[in-house]
Amino acid sequence: MTTSSLTTGPSWARLPRRHVPVLVTLALLLVMYSIGVSQYRAFSNVQVIFNIFIDYGFLLVVAVGMTFVILTGGIDLSVGSVVAMTAMVSAWLLQSGLPALLVLVIALLIGPALGFLMGCAIHFFDIQPFIVTLAGMFFARGMCTFISSSSIPITDGFWTTMAQHRIGDPRGNFVSIGVLITLAVVLVAAYVLAYTRLGRNVYAIGGNPQSALLMGLPVARTRIAVYTISGLCSAIGGILLSFYTLSGAPLIAVGMELDVIAAVVIGGTVLTGGSGYVFGTVLGVLVLGVIQALITFDGSLNSWWTKIVIGGLLFAFILFQRLIGIRYK
Repeated sequence: MTTSSLTTGPSWARLPRRHVPVLVTLALLLVMYSIGVSQYRAFSNVQVIFNIFIDYGFLLVVAVGMTFVILTGGIDLSVGSVVAMTAMVSAWLLQSGLPALLVLVIALLIGPALGFLMGCAIHFFDIQPFIVTLAGMFFARGMCTFISSSSIPITDGFWTTMAQHRIGDPRGNFVSIGVLITLAVVLVAAYVLAYTRLGRNVYAIGGNPQSALLMGLPVARTRIAVYTISGLCSAIGGILLSFYTLSGAPLIAVGMELDVIAAVVIGGTVLTGGSGYVFGTVLGVLVLGVIQALITFDGSLNSWWTKIVIGGLLFAFILFQRLIGIRYK
């Protein structure tokens, strides 16, 4: 037996460890989609996939921001409340008569400003991200109720155009403008993580923050940056949600932060940081969307089955990540 035969094994066994969770998520998505196609004839229509992006676009944008945070080993519990606050502020300012473009700029500044403050508190005061972002969650949700205790409808022409405009093909399939914005955010985020210094610093800090500090990497600046990015993505998600619902409501997006974390983890990003991809997060959101689509097509299952299945998958993926980590030690 030659030396090469001892070191050569099956191709799947030689895959980099960081690729394995993403490939498992992709396989799970394909299996679930195949089940849907085999059970329901209309499930194979491409509009089903387009509808997932339409319905979950704002969730995907927020999940992209969360991916940056979790890659550094942090967590952001404020994202759902920031989404709601952005939608509420947008609806309130539009109702007050401010121009739509000015409202858009103000709304886009809310999330990054709060994210920047939370990032500074986390790094310079050495407070756990869980506590700081929990405080941010309560603050943002409280601001929603302070603005209005009831839903505020949006009737502005720009907002309604963005909400109702469809981009389609001759076969009748279509996507919304929100989907195009979502894809643009995904592409920019993937490029930043893969090809920029910020992306390399994010992975380095998540892998070993002490080593990153000793290497002279800008740990403080990077940590603050990822929470600012998460806040920006939450603000964009809030605007997309206001396009989707044409309203702002104080109790909208309650619990979204848990769905976002689930999507990121199911997409293969390790909770302890240092490993994960934006593409995996996209797959994670698609898994959530396909689960909901299967339940909708079935018609006899309660919508809470979505939460049950997601909870089971999240638990399984956390165990899987742990087992992969042990296997490669």
